[in-house]
Amino acid sequence: MKHATELLNNAANASAYEAGHETDRLRDPALYFNRELSQLDFNFRVLAQAQDANFPLLERLRYLCISCTNLDEFFEIRAGTLRHAHDLGLAPGADGLAPAAVLARIHDRAADLVAAQYECWNQVLRPALSEAGVRVLHRDAWTETQTQWLRTHFREEIMPVLSPLGLDPAHPFPKILNKSLNIVVVLKGRDAFGRAGHLAIVRAPRSLPRIIQLPEEVSGGPHDFVFLSAVLSAFVDELFPGMKVEGAYQFRVTRNSELVVDEEEVDNIALALRDELAGRGYLRAVRLEIAEQCPKPIVRTLLENFDLPENAVYRINGPVNLNRVIQVYDLVQRPELKFPPFQPRVLGGLDSMFDIVGERDVLLHHPFDSFAPVLELIKQAAEDPNVLAIKQTLYRTGKDSPIVDHLVQAARNGKDVTVVVELRARFDEEANLGLADRLQDAGVQVVYGVVGYKTHAKMLLIVRREGRKLRRYVHMGTGNYHSGTARAYTDFGLLTSDPDIGSDVHQIFQQISGLAPAVKLKRLLQSPFTLHAGVLKRIDRETRHAKAGSPARIVAKMNALNEPQVVRALYQASQAGVQIDLIVRGACTLRPGVPGVSDNIRVRSIVGRFLEHHRVYWFANDGTPDLFCSSADWLERNLLRRVETAFPLLDPDLRQRVFDEALANYLADNVNAWRLQADGSYERLQPDGKPPHSAQAVLLDKISG
Repeated sequence: MKHATELLNNAANASAYEAGHETDRLRDPALYFNRELSQLDFNFRVLAQAQDANFPLLERLRYLCISCTNLDEFFEIRAGTLRHAHDLGLAPGADGLAPAAVLARIHDRAADLVAAQYECWNQVLRPALSEAGVRVLHRDAWTETQTQWLRTHFREEIMPVLSPLGLDPAHPFPKILNKSLNIVVVLKGRDAFGRAGHLAIVRAPRSLPRIIQLPEEVSGGPHDFVFLSAVLSAFVDELFPGMKVEGAYQFRVTRNSELVVDEEEVDNIALALRDELAGRGYLRAVRLEIAEQCPKPIVRTLLENFDLPENAVYRINGPVNLNRVIQVYDLVQRPELKFPPFQPRVLGGLDSMFDIVGERDVLLHHPFDSFAPVLELIKQAAEDPNVLAIKQTLYRTGKDSPIVDHLVQAARNGKDVTVVVELRARFDEEANLGLADRLQDAGVQVVYGVVGYKTHAKMLLIVRREGRKLRRYVHMGTGNYHSGTARAYTDFGLLTSDPDIGSDVHQIFQQISGLAPAVKLKRLLQSPFTLHAGVLKRIDRETRHAKAGSPARIVAKMNALNEPQVVRALYQASQAGVQIDLIVRGACTLRPGVPGVSDNIRVRSIVGRFLEHHRVYWFANDGTPDLFCSSADWLERNLLRRVETAFPLLDPDLRQRVFDEALANYLADNVNAWRLQADGSYERLQPDGKPPHSAQAVLLDKISG
């Protein structure tokens, strides 16, 4: 905070700097937040939803679980990568913080988040759920009848699959799987072979449900649950007959889950990735969660075994696997405790998708618009004898995807089908290997993308013979080809038969699958070639408009922002007088509101019912606006090290609709919006006498009206 205050004071004297020093000044590390810490702070905003009594109770539970799951992934990926950077001695980023310093700050901030999560569970949600008739019973609250039933359940359903391991020279510390539930047991006495007891480890297999529902006749209520960890701790003594259990403490270790495959050194990336996946669950440890009351000597023993420093341990006041309580959300059918259901709009005339898209561009705004038109277009393409070829990128598709079924059928129907499967889609690698095998078995040509560049673009190309000519039909989107996320994420999809866009998409597929040279595209911007430069060019254009005295404005919405050149360009635009509004859901390294540097930049984050996921860039351009939807955030990886696309809305009505629904609408939000302050904190906006405006609620009202 002190550094930020000094920066603000110094920046107030911006005129004292000579013009020649301007670029260097905008490289000042104090002008950049740390990406990892900014990403971590996003989870406080998610947790705030769990603490908000205006939301339905089970939805609040879901937000709590999301914040816990996000924190798991943060340690698996971001903290794991930082520890690797620290080991390699990599240089600091734009914020000037060395990896070791960031790791130390992560511990302190994550400890605050963990404490807030468990306070929310223990003091707020658990009591409120109990009052509503949904009880997650604490061990101390079990009745004699419940205890007896749980003991029987333990003996019959749990104990047979457990393999407790006493620690001695013949039984060294076992391998502990990433994020698995474990109990460390302190034993006194001698076992059947006369060995003195000390410590034992009880591992809970993944096959065991982490939440156990009690029968109504036993519990007296229809929605009563117990954590598996509580049952294990209560009856663990039955695993060690003749010995005394002096303590049983649950723990969980989180490991680095970022797979590293040197693509240039392997002959077959799929085989190499399979080998890496086999060991993912046992990569380097990055975090230890353990019961709050566990004695220090045992904690030290665990830290030594996992090769972890002291600042990697988090003491937990409750179950270490708190995120598993999400099962209660699925098991309890109480509509009044959840968001009311909604039916997305369905495009009319789905039985003739080629006629519809051939006549006009179609914009889909998910989840408010159904994903069905995309599925139907692929289905019809698979069956239409006039369709000659289908090309598509797949990043995440979900289990049992109908899209894969349609592509398989298309290949069997004699179409030329090419699918770019991105094997390195984080946590979906195994699923993508499986779908690649299935597609290849059906005769689909599967391409694994480009060495060194993840293929993150969302593109579908259909080539259809119409009379004597071939016509291209295209779908492009800001989100994945995943029916599930289309119901939970906000995204845009464009269906078009525009010849220029079709030609561009064809060229990109040629690059990916055929190693074709880069070509000048007519309509699209593409990473890693023109998207980064295209964004910088348009920011600079607004800067020049402002310097010339014309109104200049930039409005952009994305998931995250950290690319230093883009940030510096935005600072320069702000200094020239460009009005800049950024809607950044997660990490943002740009520091807004710095006098003389970024006082014309405003940054807000929206956290609501649906995950904000669309990326939209709008540039005023002196009265003839440019608007692009994109698969890319303004991150270094997306702009420089991935295959991404940004596509324009050529229809002025659709362009205006995107601006109204995804930009102006969200800038008016005073219910689910948080404003980023110059010191890095986020302030939740309030209506303050104005009518409440929730951007997502406005869009839901449109489809219900």
